[in-house]
Amino acid sequence: MNDLNEKLEHLKQIIEKYDNLGIAFSGGVDSTFLLAFAYNLESNNFKVTALTVNASNFAPDEIEYAKEFCVKKGINHIIIDIDFSQIDGFKENSRERCYYCKRSIFSHVKKLATDYGITAIADGTNLDDDSDYRPGKKALVELGVVSPLKEALLTKNEIRQALKDMGISIWNKPAFACLASRIPYGEGITEAKLNSIYKIEKAIRDLGFSQVRVRHHGDIARIELMPEDIQAFAMPDIRDKINQIVLGAGFSFATLDLAGYKMGNMNTSPL
Repeated sequence: MNDLNEKLEHLKQIIEKYDNLGIAFSGGVDSTFLLAFAYNLESNNFKVTALTVNASNFAPDEIEYAKEFCVKKGINHIIIDIDFSQIDGFKENSRERCYYCKRSIFSHVKKLATDYGITAIADGTNLDDDSDYRPGKKALVELGVVSPLKEALLTKNEIRQALKDMGISIWNKPAFACLASRIPYGEGITEAKLNSIYKIEKAIRDLGFSQVRVRHHGDIARIELMPEDIQAFAMPDIRDKINQIVLGAGFSFATLDLAGYKMGNMNTSPL
């Protein structure tokens, strides 16, 4: 199945198997597309609810976008506040951190969803996600969370194209991820670390850099950008601004990764 229209028709058939679907809505490209697509199918026999988890490891501007999107579209939206420090196995940051996090969060979401009559929960996993190390997928399978985009064999590029065709402005939004993914495995996760990472990344994005990761290595902030952005980043005025931002966030040194941004870098980094 290669044609995008055929995949979208298959996605429609998958979604319409459920009568009251809760969609884990982070505000990213994949979950935005899934939510918008499913909402367009709403009828007397099929309902959609957006479920957004609010926790310190998720960027505040992503949460705000999720809220605004649902208000604008008139989509029923439930915000679920979770204290990440209460998730067993998360703060310790083992290689199975994502499993513990997904298991705890979606267990909580499932319990709450039942109170609202939601009969199934879907997430935005797509076909390309199999190419990265994602232990959280095991938790989703264990809890019966469905992944309609993956089931319909939709790739990230196809999802972006479909979003663009729908006229939704974030179709080219850079990929984002849980802020904890910036901290090397084995190093403890704290709210202070997550806040400093978010503060720097947002400041760099506000300077015009679309894709950025700040990897937390003790007193060193290792900054990853798209390779084509490195030259602009090195301009003296930009470089000085970012250095001050990094120091102001509590780091002693700001470094630039000359290899540039790569999804899943912390899964292979020797640092």
